[in-house]
Amino acid sequence: MTGTGSRQDRDSAARPQRFVISFAGFNRPWAVWIAHRLEEHGHRATLQRWDPQSTPGVSQALDDLARGGGRVLLVLSERYFSAGTHTEEEWNAALREVTDRHPGAFAAVCLTDAPLPSAVAALEKTDLWGLDAYEAEYRVLRRLELPTDRVGAETGRRGPRFPNDPPEIWGRVPRRNPRFTGRNDVIGRLRAALTDAPPGASTVTLLGLSGVGKTQVATEYAYRFASEYEVVWWVPAEDRPTLRERLADLAPALGLPRGAGSYGELIRAVLEALRRGTPYGRWLLVFDGCDNPDDLADLLPSGTGDVIITSRNREWASRHTSLVEVPLYARPESVTFIRRRAQRLTGPEADQLAEALEDYPLALDQTAGWLADSPLSVGDYLALLRRRLDSHEAVTLSDDYPLPFPTALAILLNNVRENFPDALALLRLFVFFAPGRVPLRLLREFPADDVPEHLAGLINDQIRWNAALNKLVQFSVVRLEYSDLSVEEGGGGLETVQLHSMVHNIVRENLGEEESAQLSRAVRQVLAAADPGRPSDARLWPQYAELIPHLETAGVLTSTNPRIQAFLLQCLRYLALAGEYRTCMRLCEETDHVWRFMLGEDHPNVRELGYQYGGALRNLGLFRRAETLTRAVADRLKEERGERDLETLRATAAYGGVLLCIAKFEPARELFEHGLATYRELLGEDDSTTLNAQNNLAATYRLLGRCMDAYELDLDTLRRRERVLRAQHISTLSSGIACAMGLRLMGRYREAQTRQEQGLKLNTQVLGPDHPQTLRAEHNLGMCLRRSGDIPGAGLRLRGVWERATRVLGVDYPWTLMVASDYATYLREYGDVGEARRISEHVIRGYQSQLGLAHPYSIGTVGNLGLVLRAQGERAEALSLAEQALVGMRGALGDLHPWTLGCALNATGHRNITGRLEDALTLSRETLRGAERVLGPDHPMTLSAQIALAADLRSVREDEEAAKHEEAGIKALTRTLGPQHLHTVVAKQRTRPYWDFEPQP
Repeated sequence: MTGTGSRQDRDSAARPQRFVISFAGFNRPWAVWIAHRLEEHGHRATLQRWDPQSTPGVSQALDDLARGGGRVLLVLSERYFSAGTHTEEEWNAALREVTDRHPGAFAAVCLTDAPLPSAVAALEKTDLWGLDAYEAEYRVLRRLELPTDRVGAETGRRGPRFPNDPPEIWGRVPRRNPRFTGRNDVIGRLRAALTDAPPGASTVTLLGLSGVGKTQVATEYAYRFASEYEVVWWVPAEDRPTLRERLADLAPALGLPRGAGSYGELIRAVLEALRRGTPYGRWLLVFDGCDNPDDLADLLPSGTGDVIITSRNREWASRHTSLVEVPLYARPESVTFIRRRAQRLTGPEADQLAEALEDYPLALDQTAGWLADSPLSVGDYLALLRRRLDSHEAVTLSDDYPLPFPTALAILLNNVRENFPDALALLRLFVFFAPGRVPLRLLREFPADDVPEHLAGLINDQIRWNAALNKLVQFSVVRLEYSDLSVEEGGGGLETVQLHSMVHNIVRENLGEEESAQLSRAVRQVLAAADPGRPSDARLWPQYAELIPHLETAGVLTSTNPRIQAFLLQCLRYLALAGEYRTCMRLCEETDHVWRFMLGEDHPNVRELGYQYGGALRNLGLFRRAETLTRAVADRLKEERGERDLETLRATAAYGGVLLCIAKFEPARELFEHGLATYRELLGEDDSTTLNAQNNLAATYRLLGRCMDAYELDLDTLRRRERVLRAQHISTLSSGIACAMGLRLMGRYREAQTRQEQGLKLNTQVLGPDHPQTLRAEHNLGMCLRRSGDIPGAGLRLRGVWERATRVLGVDYPWTLMVASDYATYLREYGDVGEARRISEHVIRGYQSQLGLAHPYSIGTVGNLGLVLRAQGERAEALSLAEQALVGMRGALGDLHPWTLGCALNATGHRNITGRLEDALTLSRETLRGAERVLGPDHPMTLSAQIALAADLRSVREDEEAAKHEEAGIKALTRTLGPQHLHTVVAKQRTRPYWDFEPQP
């Protein structure tokens, strides 16, 4: 029963109100009609297309609607809830949250009788499906609590047709695709181009590759905006006879006399009626598939309506039409589309399929359709598809895409083959580069002597070359990308040609062996000629990055040509220096077997490949494989050439680098000391190879706890590299980081921070913010800030580096584990102890898996976890871990290594708080003596040991001796670090010091 309400309520309802109408693009006609009807009643209405993919979540997107200031009317259908990839549970939770937060702000109308999320009930929806215009308007007004006494009233302003009423003329428009996904940006550009065109010139061409969805976009536009047209007429335009016939068929539909006139007369009558706008002024004609503009040039209508053309031919740009490109799907669109087509697939599986097919809509439709009815996994299906690309049995056709995607592309390529031989020749050359982007500068540098005769003439004739390229672009076989840079910045011209992998595969499969061999050989020569020549120069890395994707496709990895092999080695050096370790390792693995079989174990190129391979394995934490590989080479060369041979020294250094990673520090020291002495004798002190050896020895000293010796070597290396190389060379920058780290480890925190701040700026400028060396510089700065007392700054730096290292390098990459360990120790003291524990446990698992239980990094991080447990009150468990770390570090490095002394310092604290006072005191005395001997009396760890000893003396009531140690320690801390430094302050507060184990890079 509905009451009339109070006078105040009726007056409020009668006042103009503001509404935000939220709709899925699929239901735009309803939203436009509802907005028009509300405006006819004096209210304001704003249309807001629903796009939850552009926001973090459904709840936030709905919240944003409510913040608009008016009431929100949701136009609901199945499409509203499938606009993103959100689950029904997420929708229910979001609807309950927003209706609770914004009571009375949301209302809904429903266009379907299909099941919707249960929480829709909170919106008190009203159903509009199956109604006429009067009843639909009445229900909308009643749901919004507006007066219903003027239903159907008109102010004379022209409005859209009621969505359930079709246009007066609706001619053979294809069935609407119920799985149509995304494309809102394309439809928006199409709508804007038609709306903004000058009178009589509303013609837009949808341009794109075969199967990219041009027809689907035009169809969706016709349905979505049907209520704004009186005539919608679809014209198949692949050939002129069909085009003319279909256009002539419009004559009787327009009420024009058919009589006995010819097609030409009927068409002229149709075009004249459209131009005059009688009997219908609002019309839409779609010419689908017109690749020959000449077929349509004299048949294009003008007047008050709109024209859409779909085509693969870019020549339409010169025919007085606006071009709207229909690109491949964006990845979120691909994933949504696949999951609608094959509901059994998960989000990651849909992403895997989209990645493999490069977001090509036609292929996605047919492959997802096949997977929908098959239990096969996506990985297995993709393997099947690669083996049977030309088989119709590996895809499922639909009414929307009735032609198998290999066939659709083959038809396009046959057109090129039959009519444009130069374009075909150029296309065959392209396919010996990798699919995707090919730098245009490479394509213009082909050696004409190394290609087939018919292609040589094309390469030598710039006019023919450009004409052939333009044909491929014109028919959307390839796409050109232009530089975003100004001419002054080195841009302003073409940069890359893009070829989709599907086209690439079909063309390449149809080439003969002889022509393939000749073309691939030519492409290899071009790639080698483009070698920038200096992999260590970071300024040249963008040029190397352009070449790497094409190495495998062009056959570089299996080439017998020494020049090509040398080029590949240069590329591998670049990958190692640029921090692209996974790509480097993969290419090394694929090349290693081929070269060993082809060249033999002792060939110089095989050895050089082994150095890069071993380095990649080491950097990725695959230490056992790296040790086996590098030791075999070093032992063989030592036996064959002796210890003073330069090649032996290089192989020995590579092996020594792996020994450092697996904590065989003393054997590594012996190798590096011998290598440095020999290099100095043979090459001199300033040779870059000598400086590399000196850098390696400094790192070894640092790991052995000989921080002063390491710093002096690093400082000397830095000064020599600045003189011999240059200040911004990658190796010079690395020495700068080593010096800053040395200062920090010696307790000279302010000096370390100052040096590292400048070093970080230089590394970022030269190498980029995500290069591993830049991340190392920023990590060291974070540690400097923490030791200097800038706790908030340290936290921001350490978290930022940890997150970026995880993203760039991977969560279990050795360097990421190091950063995670240091960030966890920060969190334990200044942040979330629970998160510190989770990260610490992950680090321990990672190190134990990669290095084993007895490695110092595994041992030290166990000790760090003990400090976390102590902070959480688990004292017994914490003591157990601390003692385990102390025993393990003594066994690994001896009693006097700084890491052992640090574990001992922590163990004294654990013993003290668990009541083992005498044991704690004994160990504290030993620890202080060891620290004074190894680190000196003023090192921060020595002073921490002295403060800890004072605490243990107080615990057993040796107050006089405790006071002497405490006073001496605080004075030394004040002198070395300053009175306000955190270490000094906590010592004065009698807070027991601790030691954090820090894995070294």
